Formats: sequence, structure tokens, C-alpha cells
Amino acid sequence: MLVVAVAAATDGAAELSRDLLAGPTATAVLERRCGGPIVAEVDRTAHKEPSAEQRKRLGVTYPEIYEIQARAIFEAAIAVAEKSGAAPVPEVMIPLVGTRRELELMKAVVDKAAQAVFAEKGRTIDYLVGTMIELPRAALMAGEIAEVGAFFSFGTNDLTQTTLGVSRDDASRFLTTYVEKGIYAKDPFVSLDVEGVGELIAIAAERGTLVKPDLKLGICGEHGGDPASVAFCESVGLDYVSASPYRVPIARLAAAQASLRAKA
Repeated sequence: MLVVAVAAATDGAAELSRDLLAGPTATAVLERRCGGPIVAEVDRTAHKEPSAEQRKRLGVTYPEIYEIQARAIFEAAIAVAEKSGAAPVPEVMIPLVGTRRELELMKAVVDKAAQAVFAEKGRTIDYLVGTMIELPRAALMAGEIAEVGAFFSFGTNDLTQTTLGVSRDDASRFLTTYVEKGIYAKDPFVSLDVEGVGELIAIAAERGTLVKPDLKLGICGEHGGDPASVAFCESVGLDYVSASPYRVPIARLAAAQASLRAKA
């Protein structure tokens, strides 16, 4: 039975980064790495319009960015545990991983931040580190990546882009014609391309769980609110779909219907 989760992700990564940089600890971490004022480093590395792929891979080039974010997660989780008595279990998801080594490096950053916070707070909590599968290579190498990650979340928006070679920003200009001419049955950014993108998801799920049978699997993306896509997720054994709040009722109904059909 698929679980439907509310997607809290937004496009406010820049705002989050600014908030994190406001703290003295975050400032010190970055300035140690930069060897000088943060503003100078920001100016040096500025791009007019960095690609989504570059933004999601900053953790390799600048691991301190992930360190700051990981610290914020663990500090918040411990604060909740101290206040409520019940510790949440954070699931730290590394985006756009393509190789096992890439996830190893990023997981080491997260683990280091966790241990530092635990030592400072005098308390530990459980947590998981996994990855988004957003690249065809990651899907094909899922067996190796599963050796490091505790869960996979298929980022179907980017996985569709990287598989079809189509930018979602430009798709509206021509995909209607593609659908009209029968190239795609539906807009692949609205309803999952089961034959192509779906095949990669199925391969990754199979190879990942072969290595790690308890590997948690799900999707996050606009497809999480599409009934046909939800039905596909049920058919390949995913554990959850993540959908934006207004799509949750549809996603829950679709998940229930898919589960009933599977049991019939």
C-alpha cells in the first residue's frame, strides 16, 4: 500500500541559504573554507543563471553548504525531541547523485555534521541518509548506490528531463504537438512516461532492493498527484508518493484504488 506524503519542498533554496548564512557558526564555516569574507567568495563563484544540475551538485565543490544544512536539520530535530520527548527521524536526501562515490562523499559530510551536533547537545537521534534518483546513470547503477543509501526517492521531474533530453521550462512550447502527433500518449511532465522513465524506475527498484531488501522507495515530483503515475508506482512496489498539498486528496484516492486493484 502506497503512503502519500505532503511535499514541503519549494523553490526557496536561495532564501534558505541566506537564512542559514545569517548564523555565526555558518559564517565561520564558510569563511574558514574561503579564506576570507563570504561576500568575496560569492562574487567569485557567481553565475548569471546557474543550471539546476550545478545548483544541486554544489555539495561536492562546496561541502560546507551541505554541512550547514545538515547541522540545521539535526539541531532542529534535537530541539523537537527535547521539547516533545519524541525524537523525529530525519531523512537526509542527497540530490542528483550519479555514482556511489558521490553519495559516499556527501554522506560523510552529513555524518560528520550529525556527530558534531550530537557531541555539542549531549544527545543522539536516529537518522537516515539516502538519495534522489534523477539521472539515468543513477537508475542503472542503483545496486551500487544502494550499498550506501538507506532510501531512494525518484525525482521524476528531473528524471524525465534527463531521460527525454527535454527541459521542463521549454516543454510547453512543443510537447502539445508531440502529444497530438502520437509521439507521447500524454505530456510526460504531467503523467509519467511509463515506457521510458518508468522502466528506469523499475530497473532501479529491482537492482536496489536486490542489494538492500529493506530499501525504502518512493517518488517526489508532480507525478505524485497523477492517478496513472500513482498506479504505476504501486505496480513496481514503491512505498510512498510525495505530492504537493493540493494534490494529496487525489493521490490518496489513486493509491487506495491501485492497492485494491493489486489485491483483486
